[in-house]
Amino acid sequence: MRRFEQKVAIVTGSSRGIGAAVARRLAEEGAKVVVNYTQNEQAAAEVVSSIQALGGEAISCRANVADEAQMQALFDTTLQRFGRLDILVNNAAALKWGPLADIDRATFQQLVDVNIWGLIVGCRLAGKHMADSGRIINFSSVTVHKTQAWSGMYAATKAAVESLTRTAAVELAPRNITVNALLVGLVATDMVSEVPLKARQMIASQTLVGNKVGRPEDVTGSVAFLASDDARWVTGQTLGVNGGYLMR
Repeated sequence: MRRFEQKVAIVTGSSRGIGAAVARRLAEEGAKVVVNYTQNEQAAAEVVSSIQALGGEAISCRANVADEAQMQALFDTTLQRFGRLDILVNNAAALKWGPLADIDRATFQQLVDVNIWGLIVGCRLAGKHMADSGRIINFSSVTVHKTQAWSGMYAATKAAVESLTRTAAVELAPRNITVNALLVGLVATDMVSEVPLKARQMIASQTLVGNKVGRPEDVTGSVAFLASDDARWVTGQTLGVNGGYLMR
């Protein structure tokens, strides 16, 4: 029996990049997956089709994680279609690099809305609708622990992710819902184009193992572990998945 047989997962921001790879990995191991997207309906449909082509079950659902009403609709759709929720992967994120001198309120607010408020909404709704012994996996960034110029806005919101992960772990523990975060390094996705080339080169040069720049598939195994029963006694933790970048 596959690890996630009879389990249902929502993966936010899963029409591309790491989210799409996570959706496919969970489906490969038996989960019914809700592929969430904000804008690219066609890309989300392609992820769903790729899962169905391998015999998996998936649907797509549009929702902006920063909009609580849309997120409630996402959870309602999940429960109406599959009858339960066991796994929430809070992958959706906004990324913007720039010097502190050039930060404007609108850009910072966008990052706060998606990276912090969106996470709060996801965890709150999961606490309300998720089955006991569920799993929540959040995404942090190496920029929180290894400061780089121009990363201030993004790093500040991801630092909040780690703090909120620990808080949610405490609050949801009575129902045996675990909440953990992944500390992800440089991964080749569309979103990484927002990172200046010089910064990308520096991160790659200090990554210890692998091809220096990760692939989405390099992250999915850690998500699957934290979502599985093997991680039932792991909560409130931040697991480094960054090729050893933070070792230097």
